[in-house]
Amino acid sequence: MSERCDLLVVGGGINGAGIARDAAGRGLKVLLVEKDDLASHTSSASTKLVHGGLRYLENFKFRLVAESLREREVLLRNAPHIIWPLRFVMPHEPGMRPNWMLRIGLALYDRLGGPRTLAGSHRVDLRKAPHCASLQERLRTGFEYSDCWVEDSRLVVLTAMDAEARGASVRTRTECVALDRQRDCWTVKLRFESTEREVKARAIVNAGGPFVDRMARIALGQGTPAHLRLVKGSHIVVSRRYPGEHAYIFQQPDRRIVFAIPYERDFTLIGTTDLLYEDDLDRVEISTAENDYLREAASRYFKSGIAVDEIVSTFSGVRPLYEDNAGTNSTVTRDYVFELDSDEGAPILSVYGGKITTYRKLAEHALAKLGSALPIPGEPWTKQVPLPGGDMAGADFARFLWEASDSYDWLPAEMLLRLSRAYGTRITKLIGKARSLNDLGRHFGGDLYEAELTYLVRHEFARTSEDVLWRRSKLGLHLNPQAKADVGEWFDQKQLV
Repeated sequence: MSERCDLLVVGGGINGAGIARDAAGRGLKVLLVEKDDLASHTSSASTKLVHGGLRYLENFKFRLVAESLREREVLLRNAPHIIWPLRFVMPHEPGMRPNWMLRIGLALYDRLGGPRTLAGSHRVDLRKAPHCASLQERLRTGFEYSDCWVEDSRLVVLTAMDAEARGASVRTRTECVALDRQRDCWTVKLRFESTEREVKARAIVNAGGPFVDRMARIALGQGTPAHLRLVKGSHIVVSRRYPGEHAYIFQQPDRRIVFAIPYERDFTLIGTTDLLYEDDLDRVEISTAENDYLREAASRYFKSGIAVDEIVSTFSGVRPLYEDNAGTNSTVTRDYVFELDSDEGAPILSVYGGKITTYRKLAEHALAKLGSALPIPGEPWTKQVPLPGGDMAGADFARFLWEASDSYDWLPAEMLLRLSRAYGTRITKLIGKARSLNDLGRHFGGDLYEAELTYLVRHEFARTSEDVLWRRSKLGLHLNPQAKADVGEWFDQKQLV
């Protein structure tokens, strides 16, 4: 007998996880499937910002910016452990956007989203510390404003965890290989490793991200009516380039902007690019041209240039943007669009575009759209509900960390900060009854212990060392090769049990 569900969500990125969470919280029986790991594609390859999109104002995307700024406040309140304020400094570069344009744009940015908790914008003197030590001497003034940093892949995982806690079934490494439509349901063939199983679903949400057209063809025999523009964005990670916890936003001669952001304590993240992508979606890598572009973009502003051998890591992702026929890849809309097909039988909703900042609203709007073809119980509910680990008093991470330092005074300070940031109030589940580092089990190097690996397997869908080292965390940047190999061996042994 086939397993049955109300809603099958295909795609374990931020949009799929968000829709699954919202739907499960309204009482629908939800199944989320992802052919790889959660956030294994676009959703772990972002610039890791929860932001309004300052540059979208140039393209008159006022509604998108306003919605994004409002959502920035919502997400900051609901996930204060993995999202936190970040100040951005934009040097004024003569010959590019004039001062008056920047002033007006930032004044509008400060006000569009309504009430805010983040500090507003102001002019900054780049001839003073800390900027004068890092930036080229020609840069004299600039502007400073607020947005937020987010641990993007953790946001996906926590959203999926909450979906599961509300009744959804979340299955990674499970590929949707066939969809057969009937009048009132879909018969779905799912493949996990070499095993296939059948599921019947009343409706499908195609949240495949860059794979959205591939899934539409499986379901409908053709792509959806909406057009997709696949745009690759790449980033480089280099050793720490400047003091301070602020980020820089650098204007480029092609009118694009490139961010330089403090990253993982010891590094600086530089990105991103915008290139049309037509190659293998399962093997997305930075090109030599992108590498050169990002190094040159940062070297236009920093006193010391960035050499190829200074790059310690890179990552790339493909953005599934809705094709609005914009003249350049950087000006294609980041808004989301839905295509609902229900005329020939059970409904399928395909999701195009979107950005991390607006994923929660996207989920609400997706269920509203689907509601015209399938009864959706309940009302929107996610705005006031924290994500796992975010249920701390007053959404005050500093206070939480202070209290945690009393409870776990035996943890090294840097380890406590990392664990508190990653797991928030759920640190208690990870630590359990441990009263010393020895109680946390095998030490793999740095501040990684077996207790954390066990927690990630039991609660966060981790199945491989890559899941842990590059998505649930960024420990892959900090551990030596032997330690990373030992983590891989630990997972291999677990699979034999």
